[in-house]
Amino acid sequence: MNNFMKKWGLTLNVLVIVFVLLVIKRIIDLYNLNTATASPLITALVGGVIFTIAIIFTGTLTDYKESEKIPGELAASIKAIYKDSKVLPINDDITSGMRTHTRELLQTINSNFRKNNWDLNEINSAMEAINNDIVQLSAKGLAPPLIVKLRAELINIDKISNRIKTIAETSFIPAAYGIAELAVGAVLLVLLFVKTEPYYEGLALIGATSSLLIGLIMLIKDMDNPFEVGKKTYADVDLSLLFNLEDYLKDE
Repeated sequence: MNNFMKKWGLTLNVLVIVFVLLVIKRIIDLYNLNTATASPLITALVGGVIFTIAIIFTGTLTDYKESEKIPGELAASIKAIYKDSKVLPINDDITSGMRTHTRELLQTINSNFRKNNWDLNEINSAMEAINNDIVQLSAKGLAPPLIVKLRAELINIDKISNRIKTIAETSFIPAAYGIAELAVGAVLLVLLFVKTEPYYEGLALIGATSSLLIGLIMLIKDMDNPFEVGKKTYADVDLSLLFNLEDYLKDE
């Protein structure tokens, strides 16, 4: 059922909205309020709106494709720190503490994903504990290449964390969204008052055009934050790698 809703949930929502619009269109026609006539200007308006939405969609899709790589890269760096701590030539409370802090970092990351609220202060605090472990290992004389490798993985986690914050909380050109939404609203308003002949054929075309425009706007808004969990969203990246890794480290 979840897979079905993930694939078709957005479409069903769009169809409900379009059905309401068609009912309004029918009422307008019954009262002879359809005073606008179909013309090339309307066609040009629809084409221009679709072109504008396509530009926004392209920009949002770039961030979305980048976001798809983030869970895998994040899981790989966290697992690398955890595994490296088990093979270090220094076997004492520091390495054991590093593994504990690594599990806590992963739990903090997953908790933030589940809450749909990326708290950088909380993430940074969890990373600082691992950084302190690395400092202590360095003071104990751990080989510099091993220190550099651990620091490189931690820096990579920090970069990814900052990128998640940016993607999750920054919209792609808010002004462009405003223009697109205004333009879609204008097109739908015009289509509601257009007199179509033959009638039912025109009604079908209006329904198809409305579905396309509304669907694209809703999809773009959904894709703008691809890290949402537990919400009625349909365009999110798969975070199961991180959730599965948390279970794996608990069993270690």
